[in-house]
Amino acid sequence: MCGRYAASADLSELVEEFDVDVDLHEEPARSLLKTPQHPPAGTPDWNMAPTKAAPVVLSRRERDTAEITRQLRLLSWGLVPSWAKGPGAGARMINARADTVATKPAFSKALAARRALIPAQGWYEWQASPTATDAKGKPRKQPFFIHRADGADLAMAGLYEFWRDKAIADSEDQQAWLVTFTILTTSAEPGLDRIHDRQPLVLERPDWARWLDPELTDPTAVADLLAYADPGRFVAYPVSRAVSSNRNNGPHLLDPAPSADLVGVVDPMTVEVIN
Repeated sequence: MCGRYAASADLSELVEEFDVDVDLHEEPARSLLKTPQHPPAGTPDWNMAPTKAAPVVLSRRERDTAEITRQLRLLSWGLVPSWAKGPGAGARMINARADTVATKPAFSKALAARRALIPAQGWYEWQASPTATDAKGKPRKQPFFIHRADGADLAMAGLYEFWRDKAIADSEDQQAWLVTFTILTTSAEPGLDRIHDRQPLVLERPDWARWLDPELTDPTAVADLLAYADPGRFVAYPVSRAVSSNRNNGPHLLDPAPSADLVGVVDPMTVEVIN
């Protein structure tokens, strides 16, 4: 799964990187959070966690002009289907499996019409130690940061959905609508599978336009992208266990963990126990 990632780029950088036509990140939006987001939504976040609002790139047809524009928005992480009775489902639907997404009722309609890209600098995954245990006797978990080997930002494939709060009569009220997203995952590639068996589905720039195209409403048109794999694009290294708490944030979370802090950690490339 993908349960944490780093979204530390400035929004102005994302507008340029993703060829955004319309920057709508300042539009008022309903939130899944009960307390103010920290860091504030739209600012660099090195520990993006479920239910937070995060930058998402999508394409939509303008109602006035019928023109399709590529937009940057802040959406809540954790997809709430349009038919859900309440927004609570979002905390459970942070990921969707690329191999089954077309047949799952919660995701199939979004796959056909509401595909998105989620910009990130990389993601975190936790490796369960084969040799060390924690205070509860369970395998000790070591977080790794995984990013592109070429240092570029990455674009995770995602879906987004609109949920209407029927308790608010005025459909023009911004609080009547909740817009959420989920991140697609696929089988982890060799090496990364020694950290976790799943990884985000990361698409390359030549495929962004097709993935985002709202006129491609037949899921078979993007079936090859759901199965996309290109091993060797990513590198991973262990980081501080501080990232395990969503209260911690800042660029220091990306610093490599000192070797003295590593206990029962397996090098994903050599399969050797580091310490």
